[in-house]
Amino acid sequence: MMHSADAARLSIADGDPIRISNARGALELHAELFDGLQPGVVVAESVWPNDAFKTGLGINVLTGADPAGPTGGAAFHDNRVAITPAQ
Repeated sequence: MMHSADAARLSIADGDPIRISNARGALELHAELFDGLQPGVVVAESVWPNDAFKTGLGINVLTGADPAGPTGGAAFHDNRVAITPAQ
């Protein structure tokens, strides 16, 4: 899910395939526009098995085991990502 203002800025329409990436990896999902989010925030709901994704790599490809600030621990629900239209 992503805010419609972010999607418009990236020329992404509801249902379009998108690429979500960071330094750890990338995957493809379909955009779902939802203005109940803050602009700049994306949400991937549920936990799908890796084989449900086009590349065979699931959402956890974006998450590392690096300690998160300020006091450590894993950053399971807080990862910086880039969104682009999928090719």
